[in-house]
Amino acid sequence: MRLRPPNLEELRHALATANARGVPVTGWDLHALNTLIAHRPEDMTATVETGMPLAQLQQALARQNQWLPLDPPFPTKTTIGALLAGNHSGPRRFGFGTVRDWLIGIRVVLADGKIVKAGGQVVKNVAGFDLCKLFVGSHGTLGIIVEATFKLLPQPQAECFLQRTCVTLQEAAALLEQIWKSSLQPSVLDLHRLPNAPLTLVVGLSGPTEDVTAQRATLATLGVRDETNLSYDAVFHTLPSRKLTVAPSAVISTLEQLGATSFVARAGNGVIAHASGVATPANLPSPVLQQRVKDAFDPKHTFPSL
Repeated sequence: MRLRPPNLEELRHALATANARGVPVTGWDLHALNTLIAHRPEDMTATVETGMPLAQLQQALARQNQWLPLDPPFPTKTTIGALLAGNHSGPRRFGFGTVRDWLIGIRVVLADGKIVKAGGQVVKNVAGFDLCKLFVGSHGTLGIIVEATFKLLPQPQAECFLQRTCVTLQEAAALLEQIWKSSLQPSVLDLHRLPNAPLTLVVGLSGPTEDVTAQRATLATLGVRDETNLSYDAVFHTLPSRKLTVAPSAVISTLEQLGATSFVARAGNGVIAHASGVATPANLPSPVLQQRVKDAFDPKHTFPSL
């Protein structure tokens, strides 16, 4: 059963009915729930229904010179609900963190149609259990997130992306070591190798114009001076791929083990998406723990399982 509710009440009713009858819900489309409920520029927070695409939210926030510092691929297609359920991120993850770092409140419809709230609409909120982190990345297995409140940032005065191609992974490793030992504070630190393209290091800088200018000059001394953009991330994610997470210090050795394959690696975070057929660790929580959480929130298994 796939749901396409026109409003929240219809969603609650459909879930309650399916749950009572033991009918599994295989998916849902929340595009009708796409309202920016509140944007408080003075508090730098925003509350939005989760059917809204991320790009639309960013456009609305930009009118007040603010943004949500998350950049997954395909923001025009990625809804806030998909962003949260999949815990998606992009190249700026190194400098700005993940969606869990910016989410401060949610409303969720459970399998029986009840609504639960977690967090709040202010940044300094310590009431109750932190269920926000539990639902982020749950892939819709525990409930349907229908509303989210985020803290925001002012848009940066300046931002630039620079690249340098490398012949070998060892050359890239030496360059990364120089960056780590420098005073640079990059917002993006990625290695990528797309099909029929060279190994490339991408460094992003973001912040006050004077800082970006100074850091750009430092990068030039390391041979990182060619201007680029972040389109490589979307290009790679049109390919079938697997993902694994390692310590940042193990990125190069892991890429060596993967061999001559296409990849995008967050060199500062240790997250590697690769096109290799080589089996890699799943990096998932304990199946026993997952099952216990699933049984607590969705005892009839109305929602899909991982």
